[in-house]
Amino acid sequence: MFFHKQELQFKAKPDKSDAIYARKLQEVLGGQYGEITIAMQYGFQAWNTHIPGKWRDLLFGIGSEEFGHVEMLAIMIAQLLEKDPNADMQATVDSDPVMAAVIGGTDVQHAIVAGAGARAVDSNGNPWQGSYITASGNLLADFYANANGEMQGRLQAARLYHMTDDKGVRDLLSFLIARDTMHQNQWLAAITELQAEGLEQLPVPSNFPQKQENQEVHYQYLNFSDGKAASEGSWASGPTPDGNGEFTYHDGPTTSAPMPPPTQPDPRLYGTDPKPNVVEKVTAAVKDIAGK
Repeated sequence: MFFHKQELQFKAKPDKSDAIYARKLQEVLGGQYGEITIAMQYGFQAWNTHIPGKWRDLLFGIGSEEFGHVEMLAIMIAQLLEKDPNADMQATVDSDPVMAAVIGGTDVQHAIVAGAGARAVDSNGNPWQGSYITASGNLLADFYANANGEMQGRLQAARLYHMTDDKGVRDLLSFLIARDTMHQNQWLAAITELQAEGLEQLPVPSNFPQKQENQEVHYQYLNFSDGKAASEGSWASGPTPDGNGEFTYHDGPTTSAPMPPPTQPDPRLYGTDPKPNVVEKVTAAVKDIAGK
């Protein structure tokens, strides 16, 4: 169960209202790699974990912290919107033609829908969606996804840091960036430990027998570009990271197969095909009579 403590993990107070920046900050709240995604991702991974102990505790602990990050950002956005979201609109339009072209850069739904509050959307107003999260039940696959999520989140927060000179906003972003640093390293450490304990290995899933995959192509680098420099990389020759094979380099595909003929679905689906329409109509009527 969850309990809420009316206290923030770190201060979240801007020096002044800024409706334009509030819209930008929505990306790290409700975007693909925003805090809502990360919090829900860790939560579902914890609920889907099949073994007790440190791995599940890790996910529960970090997931709960991420919900606090959602709260800090939502409160920061609400404070950035505390004054009339349109109060500085004319000054913005007069001073910056580019921003004027996008109506000052604000999200009008911050006012109309949320009453000067944060929303579960990205910086373009696209709604947050559950398809953003990864929770496969395979801890190695999930931990790699988590490391990527923290990297993308830190990248976006660092970019946002340079888009404002508000000290209060920068203080919060500095804290979140620092936590992303920890979380990146945490997941990489967990990946190493998971493999060292023999619970999972590369390639994922490691308990699928490799003898059942196509042995001819499983470590081939196939260059489908007219560029040649990729052949110089460690992925084109030498031992593979999983320790199970050797990379080989090939210009283009090493396999081919004939293209199957076009499909001929049920005429009642009304796709265009070579048969005359009258034939299609008769065929459909016969099938209807036959109950097929």
